[in-house]
Amino acid sequence: MHSPTSTEAPTAATTDPLGRERAHLAASRAALTAMREDVEALDLRDVAGTWVSAQVLQKQIDERIKALADLAHTPLFFGRLDYLHAISEAESEGSGGERFYIGRRHVHDADGDPMVIDWRAPVSQPFYRASRTEPMDVAKRRRFGYTGGELTAYEDENLSDPDEADTRSALLAAEIEKPRVGPMRDIVATIQPEQDEIVRADVTGTICVQGAPGTGKTAVGLHRVAYLLYAHRERLARTGTLVVGPNRSFLQYIEQVLPALGELDVAQATVQELVGHVEIRGTDSAETARIKGDARMARVLRNAVRAGIALPTEPCVVVRGSRRWRVPAYELEEIVRELMDREIRYGAALEALPQRIAHAVLVKMEQGGEAPDDRVQDAVARNAAVKATVKACWPAVDPVKLVHRLLSDAAFLAAAADGLLDADEQAALLWAKPPRSARTAPWSAADAVLIDEAADLVHRTPSLGHVVVDEAQDLSPMQYRAVGRRCTTGSATVLGDLAQGTTPWATGSWQEALHHLGKDGAHIEELTQGFRVPGEVIAYASRLLPAIAPGLAPATSVRDLPGSLALRHVPDGPDRLDDAVLDACREALRHEGSVGLIAADARVPALAAALTAAGLPHLDPGTETTADARLTLVPASLAKGLEYDHVVLDEPTAIVTGEPDHRTGLRRLYVCLTRAVSGLTVLHADPLPAELGGS
Repeated sequence: MHSPTSTEAPTAATTDPLGRERAHLAASRAALTAMREDVEALDLRDVAGTWVSAQVLQKQIDERIKALADLAHTPLFFGRLDYLHAISEAESEGSGGERFYIGRRHVHDADGDPMVIDWRAPVSQPFYRASRTEPMDVAKRRRFGYTGGELTAYEDENLSDPDEADTRSALLAAEIEKPRVGPMRDIVATIQPEQDEIVRADVTGTICVQGAPGTGKTAVGLHRVAYLLYAHRERLARTGTLVVGPNRSFLQYIEQVLPALGELDVAQATVQELVGHVEIRGTDSAETARIKGDARMARVLRNAVRAGIALPTEPCVVVRGSRRWRVPAYELEEIVRELMDREIRYGAALEALPQRIAHAVLVKMEQGGEAPDDRVQDAVARNAAVKATVKACWPAVDPVKLVHRLLSDAAFLAAAADGLLDADEQAALLWAKPPRSARTAPWSAADAVLIDEAADLVHRTPSLGHVVVDEAQDLSPMQYRAVGRRCTTGSATVLGDLAQGTTPWATGSWQEALHHLGKDGAHIEELTQGFRVPGEVIAYASRLLPAIAPGLAPATSVRDLPGSLALRHVPDGPDRLDDAVLDACREALRHEGSVGLIAADARVPALAAALTAAGLPHLDPGTETTADARLTLVPASLAKGLEYDHVVLDEPTAIVTGEPDHRTGLRRLYVCLTRAVSGLTVLHADPLPAELGGS
């Protein structure tokens, strides 16, 4: 049986297997360089017909050049499949199998023959799904190990050999556990079968992933985007793709994953950036924000938008030349009622109403012996009498001014919220001191979502082809609606963990969330096997689950790292806690990889000053770490979605008490406890929360 991992120095490339693989890597890199040079050498002067077409072509070429970049420290291929039988037409007449190198992008030689196959291609799928029980016609699966971009080892699994023992991949484990410095890494070399099923799910369907910490749900979502762009490039290039994250720090953390996979044209935004209709200058209490995020607000806004509609009581008289054409009030009422009953967008009805009135005038003109055409109808639609009737029956609505009035005018709010919100809820929505204008209003983040809803009621929001929304458990129903209307004709990938919901309006169930998103019936997948967080750490954090998410099964981990969890009580009280934290940071920095110091938001300024005084350079969340600066100071409120090799957690009780309620505080703590990839050190002067076993 072949040794699982081979690291012997090569003797000659023609006889040594490792040498041959290194030679193929060098040849593949040279071929990629040649592909890039071919694109760079293209001359558009005799191809483009106009300046505009030349600019379009040049942009496409520039994007192609970027996609063909050879990332020096990123392996060009990470695996190899040796098939038992030929699967391509070119080799179908032969008796032997075929060999494919699996990597991040397609690379071909000068003759067009593939040297590296894109991991998203159908022929690559068995690399992730083949097993000894279902080898999928694969004789051998080979994984490669790299150090600093250099191929240093390989490991074989002879899937069709019944005599070979089924052992855990040492290289796979090493890749999963590799220390990380810098932004979030892709997981393309380590995708597991259950993850691959999610990645390759059909583009027409929405999928929701409930993922425990460390299960790779974020990376799975990003790889799904990369796969869909590969499999449905033309369709999604036309309709667009979007990744929605909880905050800008998180988006900075993940932004390098897609470019590493050769995908550059994926927009990234927070929910707040999606609904950026006004400048945010104010904040809401937790209760007010909860009400503004409630799905009932959609009906309140609909009522408010349509509040100005009035049935006509006077006829519309249009004067053209020496003749007067009269549309009686009852006929105008029929037109208005029909538009109301059709439930089309308010703005679309406003545009249709003058044309409908003008058409009624044209009918009367024809009955009077005239022969008007479309130009006459357009002229009648612009007539002052028609405009006056439209303004009286169906006045224009400005979404920003509408929400301003709703939050300022108690009577207007009461009429719109009748039967939907009680008196106390209405009172919570109203500004204590109404601003003079919408421009000076102290808009909050929740207000911007209300304005976005109103804007969609007036004019339909354009839909994208696919939207990925991460940390979705923290969205309010109104925020779900804001995301959902951006994929009404497309699909979505929803990622989150109910146990990590840290807002007062956090999602109670994925079925409820998908309903607000407009994707009822979407498939829900649960990932419970962790690949990042050590088993000892996740088991400790899972003590909180009965209190924060009693319906969820505890996560497990494939990684058993004894000693990965350290609990340290500082007996001399809070005055010595800062010194203990500094010592723990120094200890963590002696290890390879990134270090995160996570603390309650209120503790961050004091810890930042202590780190500076101690000469320990530290970064803000989302800032890329370097060899000289590997320590990041992370407020608990920004820890979600981030991960570090070693985490120092300051005063858990302060994290819990820093939230509006106890359950939200425990959920925030659960998030913070599960950010470590290799080791977690918890320091506390106060007793630990009782749910952790307190001390």
